[in-house]
Amino acid sequence: MCIRDRLAYFSPYRWARVTGFLDPWKDPFGSGYQLTQSLMAYGRGETFGQGLGNSVQKLEYLPEAHTDFVMAVLAEEMGFIGISVILLLSMTLVFKALLLGRKAVNQEKYFEGFFAYAIGIWFCFQAAVNIGASAGIVPTKGLTMPLISYGGSSMIIMTMSVAVLIRIDHEIRLQSIQATSRATGTHKSTKKKASKVKKTKLIEGGND
Repeated sequence: MCIRDRLAYFSPYRWARVTGFLDPWKDPFGSGYQLTQSLMAYGRGETFGQGLGNSVQKLEYLPEAHTDFVMAVLAEEMGFIGISVILLLSMTLVFKALLLGRKAVNQEKYFEGFFAYAIGIWFCFQAAVNIGASAGIVPTKGLTMPLISYGGSSMIIMTMSVAVLIRIDHEIRLQSIQATSRATGTHKSTKKKASKVKKTKLIEGGND
């Protein structure tokens, strides 16, 4: 056990914070207050949600509704369908980042490839922890939902990461275009040399 775990274990209020997600209804007005309000938001959303702007839990019932628990508010307003669409878009971004990393590695651009891998894994991990915390699957960690949660520093860093992915994709496309143009130019020059050789042979044959 590391020092941090021991500090949490031997401090009752810290340990209650760590294990509160296991049974938040045991203390709904104490250690489990935030999570119970989040679960209420998920439950109220049902299939199609209450409609954009019609969330009740965000009216100061759910603490940090705009950052750590923004997915609970979206679930209440947009329902299961809306949350599924958001998760699908997030998965698409992660999948594209991983594909981009593999493409870069295959073209021997190792730095760009591993950088794209890292961004994709980072986005996936942070989204999983954020959604898991708001749904009561993992303890509350305080991580934002990428590109959705409020917060200047988080939004700036996430936007910069997406810009890096776009730049890596541009570099890969540019290298592919250059390689194609070089191959085409080499093929044309080879054809010209072959035609010159043929003409020389024909001239030499005519002189003979």
